[in-house]
Amino acid sequence: MARNRDLREDSDEDDFEDEYDRPSKSQIKRELQALQDLGKEMTKLGAETLNRIPLPEDVREAIDEYAKMKSFGAQRRQLQLIGKRMNGLDPERVRQAIDLATGESRAAVAAHHKAERLRDKLLAEDAFLTEFIQTYPSLDVQSLRQTIRSARREAATGKPPKSARELYRIIYPLVSPNMDLAKPAEETDTDY
Repeated sequence: MARNRDLREDSDEDDFEDEYDRPSKSQIKRELQALQDLGKEMTKLGAETLNRIPLPEDVREAIDEYAKMKSFGAQRRQLQLIGKRMNGLDPERVRQAIDLATGESRAAVAAHHKAERLRDKLLAEDAFLTEFIQTYPSLDVQSLRQTIRSARREAATGKPPKSARELYRIIYPLVSPNMDLAKPAEETDTDY
């Protein structure tokens, strides 16, 4: 008889574990703290670097507000707000986006090298420009051609490579990987 009671108790525990399929309160707190830590790291980045991270507008505004605050308590509360506003974002993807924007990831380094190679090839070969425009049709062709001419002129006269840097700034966003910071959609069961 005691044996049957033990079996029933075990099955009740299994049913309880099956019913409780969401993360624990501690797990949720750890995830929110991780997002808050990422937010704190982003507050230390410059405006140009932050522009490369595809953040939601409200998160970006909260980070900008943090920079204006001087009081420790106000900054602490603002970090909590940043973490709260980042709640719908995936921490791993945010980390990847930060690494990509700061140039610390392999993908960022690869994109940097690819942009440099494309820039050098555009400056060296006129025929490559046509192929480049076909690959990236959304570019403003006239300003691209003008930038290339200016860069070639600067190189020929020995001036600083201002236009070559501008050409790199045009190319880099095209070859850098795009980041979506939202959490991936949960797979839902459609079996009824």
